[in-house]
Amino acid sequence: MKKLGFGLMRLPVIDGADTKSVDQDAFNKMADLFLENGFTYFDTAYPYHGGMSEVAFRKAVAERYPRSAYTIADKMPTFIVREASDYERIFKEQLSRCGVDYFDYYLLHALGMGSYEKTVALGGFEFMKKLKSEGRAGRIGLSFHDKADVLDRILTEHPEMEFVLLQINYIDWDNASIESGKCYEVAARHNKPVMVMEPVKGGALAKVPEEAERLFREYAPGMSAASWAVRFAASLENVMVVLSGMSAYGEMADNIGYMRDFKPLNAEELEIIKKAAAIINKSIDIPCTSCNYCVDGCPKNIPIPKYFSLYNNQKQFGIFPNHTMYYAGLARDFGRASDCVECGQCEEHCPQHIEIIRRLKDVASVFDRKR
Repeated sequence: MKKLGFGLMRLPVIDGADTKSVDQDAFNKMADLFLENGFTYFDTAYPYHGGMSEVAFRKAVAERYPRSAYTIADKMPTFIVREASDYERIFKEQLSRCGVDYFDYYLLHALGMGSYEKTVALGGFEFMKKLKSEGRAGRIGLSFHDKADVLDRILTEHPEMEFVLLQINYIDWDNASIESGKCYEVAARHNKPVMVMEPVKGGALAKVPEEAERLFREYAPGMSAASWAVRFAASLENVMVVLSGMSAYGEMADNIGYMRDFKPLNAEELEIIKKAAAIINKSIDIPCTSCNYCVDGCPKNIPIPKYFSLYNNQKQFGIFPNHTMYYAGLARDFGRASDCVECGQCEEHCPQHIEIIRRLKDVASVFDRKR
């Protein structure tokens, strides 16, 4: 299977304010180009485009191509399951929406510690095994948004999961909150192939600072900034497919241009990626180095550097829903930014002399505002 997958979360729409208004004609042309060039992997989910992503897939692909021509992955929305009977009901609805009798790949959607425990309690893993044994799912796995130790626990307790969908890009690889690199290493240790989501970080890495853009252009004048991000993820040895949420025909053509005959990044290109990441990270709002001196002794056990890292990401790259998920995962085990009692011990120990109390209020204004 070629390493580029078509992620159906950001399809072209007719009305920009209405995500349900998928531009079917535009999507059909993109799907045609994708399949004509030998790519087969489509990835959708129950909530994408307000439920219309699955329907749009049926119209563009399932109704226009033989079943052998494509591979379809879908996901069980664990966040809306309330009782065990929901699994079968939702799964049948997804088959109908997509116009298929089985899914080649089927995932438990957006697992973290909280949703994992709920899924265990409601029999979600037993349901997944049942789907596979009945032939209604070819391979079963999970998409994941939490810390590496949580992923390790899930894969240890449920070795029947055959693959993992992870958020991986060159900015999040060493991020202390998202732990992309560490999660990848956990999957590799468990011998689970990795599917990649958000390789371009929701489109943010398609438009990088001029200094970073210059590095890319000087080495490869015809290659887009987005291509460097996708190739970074695809070059990882244990990665099976990289999903790109393409919303325009031009984006599809660009991706196909360098992924049709994919070549992994060489040592020089990896060094350029490292330099570009450093340039991007220089523009951070809060100059935290994650030394963790501020954490010891915090009466509310607030993971200050990790919250600052998420906040910086949000400021740099705009609204990115996954950041909220990572924040919620941290806040489950630690104090929230809004829990700060302003004792000041953190500021006394900060080598960067950051006004931590004030900046935690900024973090709270972003991530705790709906409480």
